[in-house]
Amino acid sequence: MLRMTSIISMSEQENNLIEKILSGDEEAFAEIVKIYLDQIYNFVFRLAGDRDAAEDITQETFVKAWKNLKRFDQSRNFKTWIFTIAKNTTYDWLKKKKEIPFSSFTDDEGESWLENVADENILSDEILARKDIAEEFDAILQKIPPHYRAILLLHYKEDFSLHEIAEILGEPYNTIKSRHQRGLGRLKKELAQKIHPNIECQGDDVSSYHRRR
Repeated sequence: MLRMTSIISMSEQENNLIEKILSGDEEAFAEIVKIYLDQIYNFVFRLAGDRDAAEDITQETFVKAWKNLKRFDQSRNFKTWIFTIAKNTTYDWLKKKKEIPFSSFTDDEGESWLENVADENILSDEILARKDIAEEFDAILQKIPPHYRAILLLHYKEDFSLHEIAEILGEPYNTIKSRHQRGLGRLKKELAQKIHPNIECQGDDVSSYHRRR
């Protein structure tokens, strides 16, 4: 209930700011930037894995938001809209970088070649106790393909629902739900291999760890 009240309050604030911007009040856009700058930068940085690029992508995201604000449908959630711009801009950068050939790890339906990982018992307490894991978490996250990484970041870092993420990524809900589970599976495997390099990872409790970061 608290989250819903917060969302409604924020939407009203954003709509008021948008009306001011469209009326020519440029200072109102500075308020929008103030609200979302850190959130957008952190999301972009963790998705791109490059601080310099994250700064450029974040700036480009706000420039695009400014230029396209007249086309924003105020019946939509503004946060969902601006994160969609951030995601698209970051994906464009990743594609240009060419270090991650998207077509090499997805099939015609966008699903990954990634092996399935069982959701049973993970060594969650041990993971939480390992400071070195926390310190290297962003590096571990970079080992996950971008279309999984984006979902995990949006869901656990930015608190978007899977339905909202489906809107941001422009994908069917069931596809996002499936990729969320596969992304968690890959994350579990990477975390477990960090702790015990010679054993396979199985588990369902990494999400609680990710939310605490």
